[in-house]
Amino acid sequence: MPTDAELKQIVQEVLQRTLEHQPGTVPTSGGCNGKTVAIGADHGGFQMKESLKGFLSENGYTVVDCGTYSTDSVDYPDLAQAVAVKVASGEACRGIIIDGAGIGSCMAANKVRGVRAAMCYDYATAFNSREHNNANVLTLGAGLIGLNLAKQIVDTFLTTEFGGGRHATRVDKIMAIEK
Repeated sequence: MPTDAELKQIVQEVLQRTLEHQPGTVPTSGGCNGKTVAIGADHGGFQMKESLKGFLSENGYTVVDCGTYSTDSVDYPDLAQAVAVKVASGEACRGIIIDGAGIGSCMAANKVRGVRAAMCYDYATAFNSREHNNANVLTLGAGLIGLNLAKQIVDTFLTTEFGGGRHATRVDKIMAIEK
């Protein structure tokens, strides 16, 4: 398991690779084969993350674990950034971040260029975040939802396709705000 210093170095290296790409673009090379998911959690989401890793593997996904690796207290922005950078760089197609409420991780992940993070708390928000907003990072609140609901949300998030059409114009406008 990497130390906090090693985790920060990994984040910095991936962030540097991300910044080398053209602004506003998400590379399609690397681990983005449609089945690679980066996952991370703070101490409050650690147990749920560990359970979801097994669920994802059982369903044919390649899981990239960005930490944390215990219930020792950590800062959720660090883990959110680690997952978001993996998605933005193309090393993972989608990301999942779990903290106590899901809100702070969502805010942090959305600071990474190319990321559209959505905090989802039921089937409908997971479906909408993908079909209408083409979200590529999901945040969950381990203190607010149970594991069975989390699995349903994750499955919906990973299997719902982006609707395109009128939604594409709106997503383009969202992404233009980064420029």
